[in-house]
Amino acid sequence: MILTTTLTAVGLAMDAVAVSISSGMSVREIRISQALKMALCFGIFQALMPLAGYLIGAQFRGQLEAYDHWVAFLLLGFLGVKMIKDSAEAGEERVHSPFRTNKLMVLGLATSIDALAVGVSFSLLEVSLMETVGTIGLVTFALCLPAVWFGARLGKSMAKRADVLGGIILIGIGSKILIEHIVTGI
Repeated sequence: MILTTTLTAVGLAMDAVAVSISSGMSVREIRISQALKMALCFGIFQALMPLAGYLIGAQFRGQLEAYDHWVAFLLLGFLGVKMIKDSAEAGEERVHSPFRTNKLMVLGLATSIDALAVGVSFSLLEVSLMETVGTIGLVTFALCLPAVWFGARLGKSMAKRADVLGGIILIGIGSKILIEHIVTGI
């Protein structure tokens, strides 16, 4: 059960890890407080969404599954397009900061929508809810923290194109979520 929970946590964290890398790429200098703030935000969202999914469980399962992929697609797509637009308007001066609290909240929500759906499935299984939710949050935090730093290191070599690439990555993640749902029905 521990292995299954950990693998589930890693799988759920991958969108947040990709966003952490692209966010690290989009700033000139990364501060530890920024990396911690992002990793903590993503960890909290990834932990709270399955909990919320579990609590609303069977009552709203049909409606949730019908729209979760569209919500993630629209939120990530909007943020991606905004990053690309901001980079075109900013020229050399970079104004995009994914580490602002309002953007972190939107990113945290968008990257954890799938965790909400997983939480709904948890309501049908015999799982240790608090252990599972804690593992998901901790794994996400542990993976996102170094991902921000990795993105920052990678971004220094690609500074002029980092916002565009980060925007494309966000749009790609949103598209992936939408396509997976349409193709697999999950």
